[in-house]
Amino acid sequence: MYRPLPSCLTIKNSEIHGLGVFALESIDQGTDLGIAHVKMVEWLKFPQDFCRTPLGGFYNHSDDPNCKLIDSGVAKRLITVKNIKEGEEITCSYTLYNLEIA
Repeated sequence: MYRPLPSCLTIKNSEIHGLGVFALESIDQGTDLGIAHVKMVEWLKFPQDFCRTPLGGFYNHSDDPNCKLIDSGVAKRLITVKNIKEGEEITCSYTLYNLEIA
């Protein structure tokens, strides 16, 4: 069965900017929310019930994010770094570099 999003998430208007991704239920720290950005589209290699809507176009930036991106080979995946409450917006840092300033 096709699932556009994981059952714990929805997309709706955000107070941060435009649309955002929101939790429909409490989500534990360390949860893999799914693909944020696809590097190589090879849909035939994914299971039929795989979530096919990359979240990267919908999550918003925060300087204190509740998620981070990890590289999984063919995609970047969105992983929670904090416990997330029902109704809370899913955020990730848009920072490209971690610069250390002396």
